[in-house]
Amino acid sequence: MEHRVTTPHITLKHYTDSDLAEIRQTLLDVHTDAYAARMTEPFVQRFPWFVDHWAGKPGFSCVIVYDSGGQAIGFTYGAPSEAGREWWREYVNPAPADTSTFAVSELMLRVNWRGRGLGRQLHEALVGARDEALAVLTVDTKRPKLRAMYGSWGYRNIGEQQPFPDSPMYAVMLLDLRDGN
Repeated sequence: MEHRVTTPHITLKHYTDSDLAEIRQTLLDVHTDAYAARMTEPFVQRFPWFVDHWAGKPGFSCVIVYDSGGQAIGFTYGAPSEAGREWWREYVNPAPADTSTFAVSELMLRVNWRGRGLGRQLHEALVGARDEALAVLTVDTKRPKLRAMYGSWGYRNIGEQQPFPDSPMYAVMLLDLRDGN
């Protein structure tokens, strides 16, 4: 028997740093649902700082997905990396000719909305029309299904890093935005 997952009517909306006051609590609410089982972890509790940090970057872009009732059910956001300071370069030798990079910082969905293809829709809405040559993201090395999902979208593993003493070890993944993925 074929298993089909249907996605009811959804709306994707784009936001920039100037919209932070409007969307900040929405991002925090979705995060609380997505990480409910881990909210006691200090690294997870610092999410509000990360929202403010990323929204303060030039070129910050956010896409929020809403259900038919107007409830936010997920989001993704990121910002262009500063030219010449692409932190992922240490993992790739030689570096690509064009190292312009969009860093995808977060992509999350409320628990009951996962597995419906919304993550890919969010990702495409965020990076699909970017001018940068590459996209980079990190994913917890203890999340093999998530790593495989990003791999199926064209990302490749290029290294691992632990950016904060209390953060997980992350796989660093890079995507060529100009090869049709």
